[in-house]
Amino acid sequence: MTLMYRGLFYTALFAASLAAQGPRPAPPKPVARPLPDGLGKDIVQRVCGATCHGPEIITGRGRTREDWSNVVNGMVARGAKASASEFSDIVEYLGKNLPPRAGAAGAGGVGFIGSGPDDAHLVDPVAAERGKIIYNAECMSCHGVAARGAKEDGTDLVRSLVILKDRYGASIGSYLKLKKHPTTTGRPSVSFEGAPVIDLAHFLHLKVTDTLRSGPFTQPVNVLTGNANAGKEYFNGAGGCAKCHSVTGDLAGIGAKYEPVGIQQKFLFPRSFILSRGSRGGVAPPKPVTLAVTPANGKTVSGVLVHLDDFNVALRDAAGEYHTWSRTASLKVVKTDPYAAHIELLDKYTDTNMHDITAYLDTLK
Repeated sequence: MTLMYRGLFYTALFAASLAAQGPRPAPPKPVARPLPDGLGKDIVQRVCGATCHGPEIITGRGRTREDWSNVVNGMVARGAKASASEFSDIVEYLGKNLPPRAGAAGAGGVGFIGSGPDDAHLVDPVAAERGKIIYNAECMSCHGVAARGAKEDGTDLVRSLVILKDRYGASIGSYLKLKKHPTTTGRPSVSFEGAPVIDLAHFLHLKVTDTLRSGPFTQPVNVLTGNANAGKEYFNGAGGCAKCHSVTGDLAGIGAKYEPVGIQQKFLFPRSFILSRGSRGGVAPPKPVTLAVTPANGKTVSGVLVHLDDFNVALRDAAGEYHTWSRTASLKVVKTDPYAAHIELLDKYTDTNMHDITAYLDTLK
């Protein structure tokens, strides 16, 4: 199942589950609480509260200083008016006086003081480490190291609605009390309650956040695992790379220009190469796809591709002028992609080839 269809499947599954439960009650309205006293309170009231929203929007949830900074930047983008120093004072006030509030009530209770049902579970890394010990001892044999399921009957906890709806062990604790859930040591699941359930909840929510775009598994890992000599042989032989590239010409010093992950991304997906992830600086942008369009009158127009489908074609010529045509049988279109050979190789590379080439190119300092 592709990632796209897998996402649609889980979206449909989640929607069906909600539908089966019937209409959801409306979430409680935020409780109006006064802003805490502190340096910068008056600026917050003037800039944020006087024109945009009441204090309940701010006091309803604590955040880290970094998160408050992101919130304030979003408000600036939406038109909030203040000086740079005042915005800095706002962030300092919010970060100091409205920090994250850890869960306190535990399994079966409300874990976030003053929170509603849609508030996120804020992971406590220390508690998550304690929860990891419990998970490894009682749960990992069925649910796997990453909580994605290790056996056929081992549920993927990252996709579990119980976990996704849980706040500080409330849903998890209730589930373990109601279900005779098997454990590795044979310990009755109903015996899990209080602090251990909260710790387990922190660990499981950490596994969920690991899968998000900001999680650690979206960051580049070590790709320098191949054999450089085998990569050199493939480069000059079966891969056909040496037909277009030269290690003493266009690829001279590539190992000094890019990190290993950048080298690999550049030859696998040269057009989508992201400079910030793999470049050591001084890198030229990707080469564009060009078109040569010849209409029925025989005058060819060439330029950079703007749009091309079964019905229309458009390009921009060297002078910057825009040209467009409807595609007909008499219209001749020649497309030139400087990375066509790279695209064709994507169907031929093995994982070993990819890592061997990366290892070889990294030696070209």
